[in-house]
Amino acid sequence: MRIKILKTGFLFVLLFIALIQISNAQSIREFGVKPSNSAELNKINLQKAIDLMSRKGGVLYVEPSDSAYPINGGLILRKNVSLVGANAATPRGTCHPSKPQPVGSVFEITDTEHVFITVESATQIKGIQFWYSEQAIKDASKIIEYPATIRLSYENSTQGVTLNNLTFYGEYLTIDFAAPKGKLSELLTVEHCFAYPLSGQFVRIDYCYDIPRILHCHVNPAITREFAGGYSKEIIDAVVAKKTFAYSINHTDNAQLIDIFSFGTYGGIYLGGETYGQLTNFNFDCVTIGIDKLGNNTKNRNWQIAQGSIIANTGDKIEDVHPIIIEGVGHTSLSNVEAFSGNNPALTNFGVSYDFLTIKGDKKCTVSMFGCRMRNYVADDPLTVLNKKAIIQVYGCIDKNEEIYNYKK
Repeated sequence: MRIKILKTGFLFVLLFIALIQISNAQSIREFGVKPSNSAELNKINLQKAIDLMSRKGGVLYVEPSDSAYPINGGLILRKNVSLVGANAATPRGTCHPSKPQPVGSVFEITDTEHVFITVESATQIKGIQFWYSEQAIKDASKIIEYPATIRLSYENSTQGVTLNNLTFYGEYLTIDFAAPKGKLSELLTVEHCFAYPLSGQFVRIDYCYDIPRILHCHVNPAITREFAGGYSKEIIDAVVAKKTFAYSINHTDNAQLIDIFSFGTYGGIYLGGETYGQLTNFNFDCVTIGIDKLGNNTKNRNWQIAQGSIIANTGDKIEDVHPIIIEGVGHTSLSNVEAFSGNNPALTNFGVSYDFLTIKGDKKCTVSMFGCRMRNYVADDPLTVLNKKAIIQVYGCIDKNEEIYNYKK
């Protein structure tokens, strides 16, 4: 009973905070941003509102509507400003009762020339849907390669950005937090965001040297199901053919990746040679490569990877299909990670993977595995060890024959 009261009280506090935040906000309509305006006029008016709000810090509220706000790209979310809508994440899409379109706090984007919005330090985007209304749904030859929806600033270092409860429909590259060298970013958080980017790239982070976080995010081609149907098999195959990763991390310190999902991309996550951190509670479904972990030193190019599953089953040829690849130096710890494959009618696939783990390179690296379930691979052995200097310890794992698999090298 006490726990239930505490939970109720906590939820009330969260609701109260949300109401206070909205009550202190100014509607973008007060600044002349309206569903009936042209996309260019809305862009001009919203930028003016952002510039004014930046002086004092505050919230611009995207009022929900039965018609989306058409708006051009090239926006800059200035320091100290929060752009907040009314929606939680809507991973199958909101839907107008009589028209095939989303409703609520929705920006409609058709601009093919500009990044939609660039974020500066101390900013927040929350509760908004981004709809690329002219994007292809069925015909891969008509995919529009839009610039990124959200990008960090190239002018200055970007520190303290929160993206929360966002949904993206039809974008090409969702979140581009790859900073130019010399413009280091810090404390970037992407949380409860849902998308299916047609480049296969949902979020990429580069040169973030203080704890980037990707939490509770979901990449899935059913994102537009409610108002437009899901993406076709042809589209999903085209996304896989891009040979990109849904999540990409490089030049970062202590990245925190928790509860992340992808379906129908070439790669689940790329962990570059200049990274370390933790990846837990994940699922990479219908991919060619689930995890590609690199490393270029033995001190802190280490990843702890736990509590996840990978379904690797698609690609050009079966020899390319690996749930996990480890390259370079450093340490990789795998605990309670399973891989299983099977057929899925949503995309072209083999129904199996080649192996469970491939280790590449010609320098000493270390790998430890515990409690991993490995099945539906065609190789004789779940481990393909191409690096003769690798040090490997496997204990208490189960192979495709449902037999205990221990290994030491």
